[in-house]
Amino acid sequence: MAQAKRIMVSLPDSLLQEVDGIVRRETGNRSAFVREAMLRLIEERRRQERLERCRAGYQRMGRINLMLAEDGLEEDSRDFEDYENYLVKRE
Repeated sequence: MAQAKRIMVSLPDSLLQEVDGIVRRETGNRSAFVREAMLRLIEERRRQERLERCRAGYQRMGRINLMLAEDGLEEDSRDFEDYENYLVKRE
């Protein structure tokens, strides 16, 4: 691990008691517990940010795809009708 820095954190007694209970059961220590909790929270936030970027991208691409499809339908409506007829005949 990189050089560790010491920090001070204030916690309500009830939260500290819960942490200490977990630490005792898992034979760890407070520092390891806090490190793991912080890493998990950071990972979760990064995952949420990636999901949000994907969601925004899909929405943006959806609008672009719709616009392209509508443009294509206007310009090539005869081709689209031929394709629809082809599909109907295959059923």
